[in-house]
Amino acid sequence: MDDAEEQSALIPTGFDAGSYTSVRSLAAEGVNPVVASEYTDVPAAASRFCEEFVRIPSPHEDLVAYRDALLGIAARPDVKTVLPLRPQDPYVFAKYADEFEPYVSLVTPPMETLRTVQDRLKLVETAEAAGVPAPETRLLSEVDDWGEQRIVKSRYNLLVDEYLPSLSPRDVLTVKSIEHVEAGDRPDVEAIQESMQHDPIVQEFVDSSDEYLFGALYDHGEALTTFQHRQVRGDSYRGGGGVYRESIDDPELEAVGRKLLDHMDYHGLACIEYMKDAETGEYVLTEINPRLWQSLPLAVEAGADFPLDYWYLATDQAELIEDGYETGVGSHLLYGEFQHLLSVVSDDSPIVDRPSVAGTVGTIASSCLQTPNFDVLKFDDPMPFLQGIGHFVRKRT
Repeated sequence: MDDAEEQSALIPTGFDAGSYTSVRSLAAEGVNPVVASEYTDVPAAASRFCEEFVRIPSPHEDLVAYRDALLGIAARPDVKTVLPLRPQDPYVFAKYADEFEPYVSLVTPPMETLRTVQDRLKLVETAEAAGVPAPETRLLSEVDDWGEQRIVKSRYNLLVDEYLPSLSPRDVLTVKSIEHVEAGDRPDVEAIQESMQHDPIVQEFVDSSDEYLFGALYDHGEALTTFQHRQVRGDSYRGGGGVYRESIDDPELEAVGRKLLDHMDYHGLACIEYMKDAETGEYVLTEINPRLWQSLPLAVEAGADFPLDYWYLATDQAELIEDGYETGVGSHLLYGEFQHLLSVVSDDSPIVDRPSVAGTVGTIASSCLQTPNFDVLKFDDPMPFLQGIGHFVRKRT
């Protein structure tokens, strides 16, 4: 195909299901998806809808080398935009916006907004200013009273030099561990700070009846399209990313999601995670991810095609974006369901009750039979699922 006529979108990825969904969405529109990764066996690259794969450095090992590799591909005349799928992408796009601007159109938050989104302490302060419920949050070093159940987690979505001056521009760390602290227990503060490599945050434990997601694409403060789902199961029984979810449409969730993003004059993609307080019924903010998210396949299955909508907005075709989706649609990440089961076998929490193994097996099996929609398992394109299963097995052997 002539490069002058071809239009491509760069999809940097690891082993996330959203990249495969993005490949299918863009290819169906006639856009060439260019998959890029440090891994040669990513599911998205195995798709019959992917005609091009590029090997690039890992963002976990050298963020500057990762940036340079993306810039090299973005400089191609056929590449019009880059989809933000990895946690590092919005940060790279914001910090080095002037370097990407001559080559591609990106729809991601500027650094000023990103500092608030990726700093959970600032995010809670912003939520409170917007009138959005959020858990009581303090720095670990400032907590003296441990008389109630608490959760300790990283202050930042990413540990990078913008937030921690001790790091270099090449460094990037992620701290996903969460410490559950029972009422009356005093944790070893110095050990946690050393393990997490910074002063993390402590939040009140919210007894949640359910977890929810509000997804949105904003254009300089204007919501173009939104989506909601209820998380039925996460990758751990203690919480985590959704591996089985169902699309919903709750006006209250819509209102609280828009209220926060409107207050921030948001621009780009937003995946806001909420807990529903079992006592008050309020939607309580958990965090915002400023990128395409793990459960993206459900949104697309329900009719909210965020990869394609991102392409439309990036290429000055926002008028083609159609807001709306079907409710009651469910979708499974199958190897995520296995991960959930493994957590029931091996994880522990002093706060969240562990479900039974037999009951969990029965629930997952019944759910898959009743709702046979799967994020990566597609019978017209089986190789990505087989690739993903192979990776899942190798990680655990």
